[in-house]
Amino acid sequence: MTVKVEAEGGVPRDVLHDALDELAARDRQLADAIGRVGKPEPRTQRPGFPTLLRVIVGQQLSTKAAASIWERVVALSGSDDVAALTADWVLAQDDAALRGAGLSRPKVRYARALASDLIAGRLDLAALGTLPEEEAIRHLTQVKGFGRWSAEVYLLFAHARADLFPADDLGVQAGLQMLRGLPERPKPKAARALVEHWAPWRGCGAIFLWHYYGRTTMEDRSEHRSEKRKQSA
Repeated sequence: MTVKVEAEGGVPRDVLHDALDELAARDRQLADAIGRVGKPEPRTQRPGFPTLLRVIVGQQLSTKAAASIWERVVALSGSDDVAALTADWVLAQDDAALRGAGLSRPKVRYARALASDLIAGRLDLAALGTLPEEEAIRHLTQVKGFGRWSAEVYLLFAHARADLFPADDLGVQAGLQMLRGLPERPKPKAARALVEHWAPWRGCGAIFLWHYYGRTTMEDRSEHRSEKRKQSA
């Protein structure tokens, strides 16, 4: 069974935290991890073309690098409102301008394909909020440059598909590795198997894993800096 939360813009904070309480009651390692780093804030994005474009920007990049490029793309539009990033706007930009903002050549092609599919009606954004989960994923992955990871991240963050688990995400894999004490990051198939019992809230679990990985690595870096200061004192 999967859960479609009746919300747009991601899983609401109260639903996310209640879901994590439920998961913690059946997963001791998760409960211990929540006790260590606390619960995350929601990861929410407005449904629509700008968020789909932002997903393209973030493909295969760290969160920090993706955020930096996204800021430059928004600045290129001449507006602080991401609503200015329309399909027509993307098609009106020349490649040099988009490359100058930080998009790679493949991502420029993907952005143009996304815009063209939307304008031509091949991509139905309104349908994504109502289609069954796998159908919504198939609809999005018809767009050039959109694989399963891109589709799952968009549907989780923008349409509150609370059971979607982006197992291809390196941050999710690294968080799960730390949570389970594994010697290496689990592959997508293994990662999905490790969280089957989190259904119907696997997406909420994924949001926690991003948080857990970020907070734990931040603590490790802080401890490393502290140890270096002691050694140099």
